[in-house]
Amino acid sequence: MTNISVKRSKGSSINRVLEIIELVSISERPLSPADLAISLDIPKPSIHRLLQQLEADGFVQTDWRGLIVPSGRLVKTAVGVLTSNTLESLRLSILQRLATEIGETCGIAIPHNLEMMYTDRVQSNWPLQIYLPIGANVPVWCTSSGKLYLSSLPKAQRQRLIKNMPLQAMTGNTLTEKHQLEASLSKIAESGVGIDNEEFIAGMVACSVPILNPDGQYFASLFTHAPTIRKSLTDLQAFVPQLQLAAQELSQLLVESCSFNEN
Repeated sequence: MTNISVKRSKGSSINRVLEIIELVSISERPLSPADLAISLDIPKPSIHRLLQQLEADGFVQTDWRGLIVPSGRLVKTAVGVLTSNTLESLRLSILQRLATEIGETCGIAIPHNLEMMYTDRVQSNWPLQIYLPIGANVPVWCTSSGKLYLSSLPKAQRQRLIKNMPLQAMTGNTLTEKHQLEASLSKIAESGVGIDNEEFIAGMVACSVPILNPDGQYFASLFTHAPTIRKSLTDLQAFVPQLQLAAQELSQLLVESCSFNEN
């Protein structure tokens, strides 16, 4: 089990609930109820009761192995803390500048289960738009942001995911053979740039770069996409330096957001 130091308290149920949420959030792997009971010094009957309540409220869920993982409400809470309104105007100003430089829609997507969720978006001014709104969920295996996320995972973990993932063909270009997807992800891991060559939506190309958290690890994908009648994938890739600069600025905002919430 990952060695995680969590301040233990024998106080109220609220303290115990918060400690469970904290440990589930920072653990490098899914935890069993027994892991949580031991780490937090909570009796097994109590840990099961608290987990049932947290699951009913949408903060955690039990995966197919019986392990505890964050659920939608906890993910949204974490994103809300790190992308709070305190820095929203600065975040959107970076995206607006980037969208103006590239001339295409730009946004941020975070991993959520086997999908990517759009959390921020600034559209281009062209009449022809590919509309994927904030809060939309898109597949990980055929989008530039999702493939970038998969490429950031340890190779063994990534291969296990691909092995069990239903690679549905979204277009004629979707990589539905597991060895093809793995080869593509290996190249993305080397380059640090996710690509979507009409794999998600026919007539749309996209590329993305990582936004890193304060620990220097992948947190989200900064993406741009365009219809192929305006830009080719090669055209978009020419803007990777601008994407990377904006991603560095957004990473710094995460650092500032964490510092703000700790004070």
